[in-house]
Amino acid sequence: MGIVPIWGFQLIVAFSLAMLFRLNKALVILAAHISFAPMIPLVIFLSYKVGGYWMGDKNTAIPFTGNMTIKSISPHMEQYLYGSISLAIVAGITAGLLTFALLKIFKKEVVITTT
Repeated sequence: MGIVPIWGFQLIVAFSLAMLFRLNKALVILAAHISFAPMIPLVIFLSYKVGGYWMGDKNTAIPFTGNMTIKSISPHMEQYLYGSISLAIVAGITAGLLTFALLKIFKKEVVITTT
C-alpha cells in the first residue's frame, strides 16, 4: 500500500486491510512506510517507467529540466498511475513470496513432549 498513489490515505487503507485480513497491524503499518522521503523519487521514477509498458505507443519520457511544473507533468499522469498500481502489485507479491520463503527456510521445529 505504500506505493499505490493514494498519498495521505496509504496508512488508513493498509490498516483497514490488515484488520480485514487479520494481519499483524504493527507489521503492516511498518511495511507501508516504503514511501518515506528518500525513497519517493525512486518510487515515482520506477512507477513512471513501469507505466510505460502499459502505454504502448503513447509511452513518453519526461524531460528532466530545471523548469518542471505541474502543467508539464500532468500529460504523463496516466502513465504514472498505471505504473504505480502495477509496481505496487508486483512489489506486494514479491515481498509476500520472499517472506513466505524465508519463514519456510528458518522455521523452527517445535517438539511437543508429554510426560
